[in-house]
This record gives sequence, structure tokens and C-alpha cells, in this order.
Amino acid sequence: MTIGREERVQEQQRLEAVLGEIRGRLEKLQEEAGGFKEDIVEIRKHFWDDVTINLDGAEEVYETFASLKQQAEVLSERERGHRRMQAQVRLLRRLQESAYFGRIDFREEGRDGTAEAVYIGTGSLLDDEGLAFLIYDWRAPVASMYYDHGPGPAAYVTPGGEIRGELERKRQYIIRDGQLRAVFDTGLTIGDELLQHVLGGASDSRMKSIVATIQREQNRIIRSEQSRLLLVEGAAGSGKTSAALQRIAYLLYRYRESLRADQIVLFSPNGMFSAYVSSVLPELGEDNMQQTTFQEYLDYRLAEDFRVEDLLDSLEYVYGESEGETEELRLSGIAVKSQASFLEALQQYTDFLGREGGMKWRPLTFRDTVIVSGEEIDTRFKALDPCQSIAGRLEQLAKELVQSAEAYMRSQLYADWVEEEMQTLDVEAYLKAYSRLQQRKRFSEETFDDFDREYEELAKALLQEYVTPLKRWIRRLKFLDTQGMYMALHADPLLRRAHLDPLAGNPAEVDGWCAYTVRRLEKGELPYEDAAPYLIFKESMEGFRMNLSVRHVFVDEAQDYTPLQWAYLRRLFPRSRWTVLGDPLQGIGAHLLGVREMNHPAVLAAPAETERIRLTRTYRSTRPIVEFTRTLLPGAEIEPFDREGPKPTLTVTGRESLAEEIRRRTEQVREAGHRTIAILCKNERESLEAYERLRDVMEVKRIGRHGGSFEPGVLVLPAYLAKGVEFDAVLMYDVSQERYGGERERKLLYTACTRAMHELHLFSCGEPSQLLQEAPSETYRVRNPLDNRYQ
Repeated sequence: MTIGREERVQEQQRLEAVLGEIRGRLEKLQEEAGGFKEDIVEIRKHFWDDVTINLDGAEEVYETFASLKQQAEVLSERERGHRRMQAQVRLLRRLQESAYFGRIDFREEGRDGTAEAVYIGTGSLLDDEGLAFLIYDWRAPVASMYYDHGPGPAAYVTPGGEIRGELERKRQYIIRDGQLRAVFDTGLTIGDELLQHVLGGASDSRMKSIVATIQREQNRIIRSEQSRLLLVEGAAGSGKTSAALQRIAYLLYRYRESLRADQIVLFSPNGMFSAYVSSVLPELGEDNMQQTTFQEYLDYRLAEDFRVEDLLDSLEYVYGESEGETEELRLSGIAVKSQASFLEALQQYTDFLGREGGMKWRPLTFRDTVIVSGEEIDTRFKALDPCQSIAGRLEQLAKELVQSAEAYMRSQLYADWVEEEMQTLDVEAYLKAYSRLQQRKRFSEETFDDFDREYEELAKALLQEYVTPLKRWIRRLKFLDTQGMYMALHADPLLRRAHLDPLAGNPAEVDGWCAYTVRRLEKGELPYEDAAPYLIFKESMEGFRMNLSVRHVFVDEAQDYTPLQWAYLRRLFPRSRWTVLGDPLQGIGAHLLGVREMNHPAVLAAPAETERIRLTRTYRSTRPIVEFTRTLLPGAEIEPFDREGPKPTLTVTGRESLAEEIRRRTEQVREAGHRTIAILCKNERESLEAYERLRDVMEVKRIGRHGGSFEPGVLVLPAYLAKGVEFDAVLMYDVSQERYGGERERKLLYTACTRAMHELHLFSCGEPSQLLQEAPSETYRVRNPLDNRYQ
């Protein structure tokens, strides 16, 4: 509801007064920051001039240390002050652009007088005296009422307890570049008028903050503090990721005395998505949390042993060209290796190795000489206490092997190869040996054994250089042949029958995907479905690595993770709280075909410590796009936000004219004012084909599995790379029955189409996919390119 002219004038005057206060603060802060910077430069320039260096005695050394410490503390204090001022400057500049976006008038229960007007923005601003808030940070407890309540009874929670009262007014503002563009009252949590304005705008190459439009259910996600696991299931475009990023900002504000950004980790689906969301926290004045992908962690831990296939390669396999029987066998293996039962089989196999034998070893060798053979290592291992864990026995075995390596090196003091290598030593090595002998007072020109002592010193130094990397190899447990044992599980018929056959009903099927795994391992390649199982198996042997410093872990696109991956993450971050976001309807991995529930993250916490929130309303796409896309997944609970736009279109054409049809549609989309346009393909191969065809008729950029970035313009990319990202318009390159002909492609097609904010256009070379033909005809328009008319 738009307010009256008189009230708008009052609001404009109040905004100008606040902006005047901000300008004054900025000028003062910039002047003070400049003075601090000059001090810092001057201190660094003359640091040593003001320090007295005297090392003649213990007292003088202490005075020198005290002088250095004092000077360093002065410099450090100035630098901290400068950083604080710069942070204030950045906040004031943000407020200068958009001072606030909301206002609530709240009368606290039991208090007389007028209601207090609370203005809400992206940061707090006190008046000159520091007594009254001109603007409240959106994360402040009182601001929660803006998101959770309409006019009427309301309450908010503070550290001291719950405050109740009456919310007399809720007002929303659109302020851009310091100008009041719109102001209106609303009885809703966040009025549709503001959402229409924000959602109707163009997309960008970076995700933006949503603090002005947070919905009540999103606010619940942001401020939840009770549960160890917050599990958020949400439809495409429901604001899961945005709410999670605002949640990080809230946690950093709420626990600013005890929580740092580097104690929070966000697992993104891929590196390009990480870049896409990287601007949200800085926009709110917070440092970015650690960002990684599960693939990056796998590479970090396993790249020394294998070339690790990544998720994108796996998806390319699933949605690429069919490999017939081999493909079906691998898909069967992926399904098995994704389940918790495979983890149990691995544990049984590990227990069997530690109890019954079958451990594989690499011999300890040096210069083609075997110091300790694999058989002897096995004998020593079996002699250790079997009640100990395998990791404990390996640690003890490593100590014994280090002693064996040192003893062997001592035996080589006068070996021929040592004498030969000493002939090549440079002068510096001889001078070091001479110096060490002098320090030990074992060298003088009057003794007859000086040459022998010098030789021993040089030989010991030489042998030390060789034994150091050997000991490092032992301590890293490289004598344990983990790869060989994992391969044996797949290659040895007896081990397969004992541990893997019970996981599948058909032993021949098990033999098939085991043979595929062995072929890949022999080439030094680790299939993606084997990466998490192998890492768990490796750490079950060697001892689990844990990260105890991370306090909050966020996982986006969680539906793509397997139970084994969740089990590994739980062990990796045993002390963390979890925020897990996903949509089973967008689960496009091979292990998720037909799955519509997201229960696997439940292993992270007990049911009593878990809070589950489901978001069914989608804000990204217009109502016509949502009404069309939800028909691709019958029975899906998806509620569209009431934002109008054109219906999706389907153009049936020939392959020769496809590029020209897409060019025409792209020009129309651009004329409508849309800046980010995606041409989505089924896989990498099709995206290469599309790029080669389209580059001859229009300007396009391609994003592939191994490079590219989201930016305004026309982008060609595989559909699976667009997960989590949105575009003003999406053009589906070829949705023919040939390309999207089966149930396997259903979720991929749905995921791709839901990337569109304002316009969705589909092209089919020949007969359209049966998945589209299932959609009611009134949800989209079919265009005949011959006469440019719609049916």
C-alpha cells in the first residue's frame, strides 16, 4: 500500500538527514584513516631507527628484545586501528547507497507512549552521541520482527529473554544511490510489491544479498541456532543458497566475539558456483568463509595415488554417448558404491585384513637394495598385538622400519658408492664438515687421524641426506600398499564373493563392474564412485584425519552427495554444526535416478538434534515458467510466486536451421532487456557442437568442465554446470526425443529449465522429447518456424 504525499515528504527528509550524518562520518573517518596510514608508513620506514640493538650481555639482549616488542606493538596497534576504520568506511559507503530497506513501529508490552520506529538496513548506525540507533543491522534481534510478523502482536528473542508487544506498522523502501525510489506499507512479511520489483530485475554474473526480501521461512533458516543439523529441502529458486549465505553473515554477527570466517566452510557444487556466490558476504561487510568443493578435497588427499575422476566427468559419462553394456554395468556399480551397505562391506574387509591377513606391502629399498622385504614387513606386522587397531600397529611398525633404515645407512659408512659420491662434493660441504669438527674440538693440525674424522663427518652428512627422505616415506606409511588391497577386493574372486556379492542379487553383474574398476585402477585412474570409498578404506587403515577447528559446515546441492560421502564428511568435521541444502528433484547423479527424498545427511546428527525445513515456494521463475517446469516432475510440490511473464516456447526445426532459429530468439530476448542468456546443452559434447555452430552466426562464449566464468552475455554450457545459477533467459539447445528420450534425463531437463528467471525457450531437432509431450499443451506455446506462428 503506497503511503500519502505528506508521509513521503517526511520519509524523504528523514533519509536526507541520515545521509547527511553518513557523509559527515565518512569525511571524518577518511581523514582519521589517512592519519593512521601516514603513521604506519612512518613507523615502518623508521622502525629500526627507534630500536636499540645491543647483544653484549644477557641484560642488553633483554632490553633489545623489549625495545623490538614495544615498537612492533605500536605498529600493530596502528594497523588494527586502520583496519577498523576501513571497515567502518566500507559500511558507511554501503549505507550511503541504500541506507535502509525496512521500518517497523513497535510498542513494547507494558510501556506507554508512542511506538519506537526501528529502521533496518545492512548495518548499524548510531547517532552522534552513540545513544540511539538511526539504523539497525538486519541481524539484530529486534529486526527479526520485520521478517516474522505483520502488524499486530509480535515478539523477538534477546539474550535476556523474549520481548513482547505490538507491531503497529511495517514499511518497506526502495532506495538506490541515496534516492528514495519507492516507499509503501504492507501487512505481509515482505510485501509482494517489493518482491515484484526485485525479482523483476535482470540477473547478474554474481549472486546478490537478499536481506531486503527475506521471507519468514528463510528467516527461520538464517536464525536457527538450536540444532546440530539444519536440513533444508527446497524447490529450485526457493532461495536456499541465498538464505544459507545470509545465515553465515548472521552467525558471524551473532557470535562475532568467538567465531571467525575461517572457521566456516562452504562446500559448493563446483568452482564456478563458488565464484558466483563469492560477492554476497563482502556485500554485507563480512569476510568470505572458506570455500571448496568435495572434488577439491578428494584431489588434495588422493592425487598422489591416482588421477581422480571428478563429478563432472561422471555426469558426462551418465549423460554422454551410450557405451551399451559397459555403461549399464558401471551404472550398477555406481548404485552399489553409493550406498551405506558398501561402507559396511569395506569395514568387514578391513577387519578381515587386520585379523586374518592379506595385507599388502611395498618393500623398503635403497639404490636397488632391499632393506626390508614385503614378506618381512608382513611378519613384523603379524607379530604386533592384534588387539591394537590397524592404524596403531602401522604406527609402531613405522618406528621399527625407521630404525632399520638408520641401521642400514650406518652400515654404509665405508661403502664404495659413498666414497664415489664424496668425490663429487663441493667445497662448501667440506667447509661445513671442518666447522663441525672444530666445534666438537676434534680437529687440529697435530693429529694423525684428522683425515679419517673428516671423511666420517662428510660421509655421515651424505648419508643423512639420503636417509631423511627414506624416513619421510616410511612415516607417511608408503610401505603400505593400499591401492593393491583395494584392487584385490575387486580382482580376487574369493574376496569378491565374500564381501561384494551380498550387495547385489546378480554375481555376474558384480563381476562386470568389478572388472571395470580394475581396468581403471590399472591405468592409475580412480572412478568418481570409488573416490569416497577408497578414501574411507585408506583412512580406516592409516587413521582418520580430522579438522577440529571448523565449527560450521555448509553443504549446497546436497542431494548429489552419496551416503559414503556423508559418512566421510562426518568423520572429517566431528565437532561441527551442519547446514545442508538440497533439492532431491534436482538430483542428476547416476545414484539418484528416481530418488525423491533427501535422507542421507541424517547420518550427521541424531534425530533429536536435527531440524528439517522444507521450502515449496519458488521465487526465481515467473509463474508461467514454474507451471510448465513442475509438469516435468508429476506430483512435485512447487508453489510459484505470482510474477507474470511470457509462456515458455517450443520450436521444432531441422538441425541445419537450428543455429539461425536460436540466433533470432536470442536477439528478441536481448531486445527485451535481458543481460544473462544461457544456451543449455545436455552434455559437453553437445555444448561443443552448439558453440561451433552458433559462433558463426552470433557472439557467444562457452563454459566447459575445465574453465569459464559466469558473466553477462550469451553463454553456451552443459546443463549440469548451471546448477545453482540463474539466468534472465534460458534457451534449451535440443530437447528432441533423441536427446531427452528416457527417465534418466527427466531431472536433468527439469534442472536446466528451472534456471530461467524471465524467459524459457526450447528447441527440438525433430520429434520433441516424450517428457515435453506429457506437459499440458496450455503450459507452453509451440512455434512453427516456417510461418513464425504459434499453435
